[in-house]
Amino acid sequence: MTEFFQSFGMSYEFAWFVATISGILLIALPVMLAVAMIIYVDRKVLGAIMLRRGPNVVGPFGLLQSFADGLKVFLQETIIPSAANKGIFLLAPIITFTVALAAWAVMPFDAKMVLADINVGLLYILAISSLGVYGVVMSGWASNSKYPFFSAMRAAAQMISYEVSIGFILVCVVLFAGTFNLNGIITAQEGFGLGVINAYAVHPLLFPMWVVFFISCLAETARAPFDLTEAESELVAGFQTEYSSMSFALFWLGEYANILLMCMLNAVLFWGGWLPPIDWEPLYAVPGIVWLLLKTFVFFFMFSWIWGTVPRYRYDQLMRLGWKVFLPMSLIFVAVISGYLMATGHYS
Repeated sequence: MTEFFQSFGMSYEFAWFVATISGILLIALPVMLAVAMIIYVDRKVLGAIMLRRGPNVVGPFGLLQSFADGLKVFLQETIIPSAANKGIFLLAPIITFTVALAAWAVMPFDAKMVLADINVGLLYILAISSLGVYGVVMSGWASNSKYPFFSAMRAAAQMISYEVSIGFILVCVVLFAGTFNLNGIITAQEGFGLGVINAYAVHPLLFPMWVVFFISCLAETARAPFDLTEAESELVAGFQTEYSSMSFALFWLGEYANILLMCMLNAVLFWGGWLPPIDWEPLYAVPGIVWLLLKTFVFFFMFSWIWGTVPRYRYDQLMRLGWKVFLPMSLIFVAVISGYLMATGHYS
């Protein structure tokens, strides 16, 4: 893209700057549009599960409902509690939203369709996603209210607990792929399963890790049945209780951008990313971004399905699952997979 802007007579430095800004906008704007649409899909799936219509009034088939909600919060008054720490109170949703968008910089939408194709893309994702807890903790503390504070403490413990097991699961994927580069991980899955399936998840040692990773993604994004940070039965709305207007909307957008990111990570790390499901030449005629978006949509549908059917965990159950089940299991699989790869001569 830099060469394209240089063709207009720009210097290399200015062309690089314009190309980078253009790349950021080409990712950020579609992600925001996708967030609006998946909120609509979320409501429609929940409506179908609960035998009701869901959004069906604003726009054809209710497609404009998310935009109407966005306009509503934009026009509302921003109310800051008198006892709140105003600076941190306003900074928290900005951090949550910014961190949620920053992670998309290394996501490969196709073979060469990525903003930053860095060698440590997976480490970057892990580092950026772990920063999301700061926005929640800052909002809970700055609100100077007991329910948001309880929620912030829950969020910190919950996200840290499941990030540990996610880290070991990612080690399992890296052992097979031999690289931290996300494009490299995807290409390593070509024909991996029985020589015809483009996915790591079909391997008997990696399928359990995908299941653990999928459940950990639900906990990492505070999605039902692990939505203990926003448990309305005891915490009103958790860390968002004192927020209104656009400050609330930034949490809302950041949360769904993170959910979309985790759904896409499931596709990239375990189900072939932008590769077609089967290593069959005619399927490669379909653009890679189409396969990736279809897989991401399937995982988001599973997220919504679980929200509409599974009851919320108790907090002690949440912690026990993370520390006593997932952590030992992922540690054991790291040892088993590394031993299996060494024994089968994978690295030679």
